[in-house]
This record gives sequence, C-alpha cells and structure tokens, in this order.
Amino acid sequence: MALPAILKSIPFPVIASPMFILSTPALVIAQCKAGVVGSMPALNARPAAQLEEWLVEITEALAAYNAANPDKPAAPFAINQIVHKSNDRLEHDLALCVKYKVPIVITSLGARTDVNDAVHSYGGIVLHDIINNKFAKKAIEKGADGLIAVATGAGGHAGTISPFALIAEIREWFDGPIALSGAIATGGAVLAAQAMGADFAYVGSAFIATDEARAVDAYKQMVVDSNSDDILYSSKFTGVHGNYLKPSIVNAGMDPDALGNGDPSQMNFDSNASSGKVWKDIWGCGQGIGAIKKVVPVRELVARLKSEYKEARQKLV
Repeated sequence: MALPAILKSIPFPVIASPMFILSTPALVIAQCKAGVVGSMPALNARPAAQLEEWLVEITEALAAYNAANPDKPAAPFAINQIVHKSNDRLEHDLALCVKYKVPIVITSLGARTDVNDAVHSYGGIVLHDIINNKFAKKAIEKGADGLIAVATGAGGHAGTISPFALIAEIREWFDGPIALSGAIATGGAVLAAQAMGADFAYVGSAFIATDEARAVDAYKQMVVDSNSDDILYSSKFTGVHGNYLKPSIVNAGMDPDALGNGDPSQMNFDSNASSGKVWKDIWGCGQGIGAIKKVVPVRELVARLKSEYKEARQKLV
C-alpha cells in the first residue's frame, strides 16, 4: 500500500515522538522546520484551553515558514491523544484537532473507531502506538491508518519485543505505514529501521537534550551523561511498564532496585510516585541515549541524523 500523501511529504524519514511535559510548540515547530514530523501530547497544554492557542501558534508558524520557503517546506505536525479512560479531556482535545485539521493524530493506550472517524472526517490520518502484533491488528481493525511499533528500549511506555521480531510479524499481514520506536538516536539506526521494513524511525529521547525541549537543565544533562545501563524498566510509576532514568529515581529518594509494581487500574498522568512526581521528577528516557553527547538545537540534532543516515547508506553501496 502506498503511503498517504501527508506522509510522502516528510523530507526525512523521522517522526519525533510526543513527550509528556517536554514537547511544546517551540519544539514541534523546530522539528518540522528541520524536516522531521514534530509532535506533542494534547495533554501538555494546561489548562485545556491552552491547546487551541498552541494549535494556532503551530499552524500559523508553519504556514508562514512554508510561504517563505516554497522549495523546502516544513514537515507536517502531529498531536498525540491518550485514548484511555483516565483522560477526561479526550472529547475536548479531539474536537480541536478536527477544528484545526491536525494532519497526523497519534493515538496511545487504546484504539477507538470514533476517534479514527473524527480524524478521517477532515482528511487527517491516525497512527496508533502498539507494543505487540495482537494490539497492532486491533488498531487496524478499528480504522487506524498506520502503526507505531514501540519495541524494547523505547523511552516512556515501552514494549519488550525485539524490533526485528515485531516489524517482521506485522509486515506478514500489514503493508501500510509503520514507524519504529526503540533506542533510535543515530542516522544509522534510522536506516536500520527502514531496512527492517519500517517506513519511519520514531525518535524521542534524543530530543530531550535539545535547546527547545521543555526539560529542566538537570534532565537534559542527565541524558547527556547517561547510557543504556542507566535505564530502568518499571511499572511502579503509572501502572504501565516504561523506561526511566535511574539517577532521577535515586534523586527522588527511591531505591531503583526495590520499587515494586504499579497498579494499571490507577493510571494517572499526574500521579505522585512516592517523593517524586512521575514525568516531572521521575524522568522517562530510552536506551539509545549513549549517542547523545551534548545539548544542541533541534536543527543540529537533525542535521547529525541526516549526515549519519547518508554515510550509513553509502557504506552499503
């Protein structure tokens, strides 16, 4: 199946993942201008009314950029919707996505036909987060246009399946758009994702250490100073397993080796995790951060990915 037109317009095969708290219009706009899909969770806008202000800011900034650069337009942007019973803002936020005709909607933690229908009503597309082949089939059955395969090593709520296995299983029955997530922080890894059968790489943690990310300086520096040994996979904080920076857990007064498990029925994106609030003080991050050596502007990070991607392709010729 050919890619939808909106995905064909992406200059470089990278979708920046929506990061809770960290992704705001400044980051999204910078990502799109650099040639990758910029995204953010709708829930990052607080209060809810702020989401409309942010959508206006993003759409106007990208429209102005495209008018000034008709030969090299920005990539489209995406808004992430948490499709879970704990999100009482879904109806409100989805209505704004429809109003502003958000090109790409990324759905997570549930798949709903009515959400997909709403996005399709104005010509948008839906990419759904999945962690296994079973959930992938359910998402497509309910009308998602494409999948984000969240493999082992991804930041935040990650899966446990090898990307080699996950992509291969999905490609046995699905020929539509797939983005691969999981420890991708180099241009070589972007190319590898395509070689495995994905259309796009889904990159998150590398963007934490950028000037435009809404992360405190200590968080950004911890990403620079850490590597895969510093990542812990735990369900303690939201009830759903995810990857977090061990030093942030220690700084919150907790023992990473004695956390116990969380309760999935109590999932709450504002919940307190003992002495540290999840996401605010307990910092999510993926295993690919060993490639991150300094805090840079988004344009510099994307330029590095593009250069490494080109070099990796040349090595294969």
